[in-house]
Amino acid sequence: MGQGYYFLREMGIKLAAESITREALIQELKQSNDSQADPETGKIYLHASLTIYSQELTVFLGYNNQNLMSDLTDWYDCRDEWTYRTKHQGTDEIIGVYVNLIGATTPELLQTALPRDAIGGGLTSRMIFVFEMKKGKTVVAPFQTDEEKALGVRLVKDLEKICMMQGEFKITDAFMERWSQWYTAYDQGPAPFDDYKFSGYFERRPTHVMKLSCIASASRSSSMIVDVCDFDRAYTMLQHIEKKMPYTFSGVGKFVHSEMMERVMAYIAIQKEMEESELLWQFRSDLSKFDLTKIVESLEMMGQVHVVHHTGGARIKALEKLLMGRRDDDENV
Repeated sequence: MGQGYYFLREMGIKLAAESITREALIQELKQSNDSQADPETGKIYLHASLTIYSQELTVFLGYNNQNLMSDLTDWYDCRDEWTYRTKHQGTDEIIGVYVNLIGATTPELLQTALPRDAIGGGLTSRMIFVFEMKKGKTVVAPFQTDEEKALGVRLVKDLEKICMMQGEFKITDAFMERWSQWYTAYDQGPAPFDDYKFSGYFERRPTHVMKLSCIASASRSSSMIVDVCDFDRAYTMLQHIEKKMPYTFSGVGKFVHSEMMERVMAYIAIQKEMEESELLWQFRSDLSKFDLTKIVESLEMMGQVHVVHHTGGARIKALEKLLMGRRDDDENV
């Protein structure tokens, strides 16, 4: 996220503080109000646009901060007018709410910050979670080459043009035809992946696709016309992200060892094959032999691993089903 922070500063994007109270955030949003004119009609419209750019999202969200998460959920629909009344300080009215949020954290910290009841609905259903098990590559010397510096200059110029865009996005007939076909099939078809914790996300998935299509259009040209190529790019991007999205909340459930089961599965997938004694040593601080044996037996019944018992122990081998679920995808988006 540090790479993107430089460009936001260069563009003068209004950013919220990384650690802030709910009341202070509302004041920052109110003070970020601005006005723009529609280039076609000349009509002036007001908006309060603020970007939350948190390199440690759980610091921003706090622990079990229900009120803040309710506000963020409420702001998702970009309401024309949002009112906040206090007991002693009167009323704050914010016109044209538009809040962007991008944050980074780990699944463990995210699950600690969010109340268990909030996972699957509310704020989490309005987020796109990008999950990776490990970093993409090792960079020994993280310095920019001359080519990368030149690319940065070009990107700043491109972003300046994007910041100047005003008015309403328009869609082509071809986009509308593709959208109608896709939306009808999606509404009547199965969910993109099987995980009850994302049931709320599935309902809002078309909205995510539409917003990403507008973003793809803005990155492609300044015409503010959304075409079929933008839909294809947005949908392909989302499908790529969704391959690993379920791992965001893996381990969330009522089973007492649900989190440890996910960690054991991940470790077996990386090692591919090992002795049971090695696995017990790896998780000696978290699981007893009895608990680990029950987890391994469950994984075997689910077809995730194959266990061969021998004198003195057992050897565990990851099956293709487990490897396919955990394998890093080599596609580039």
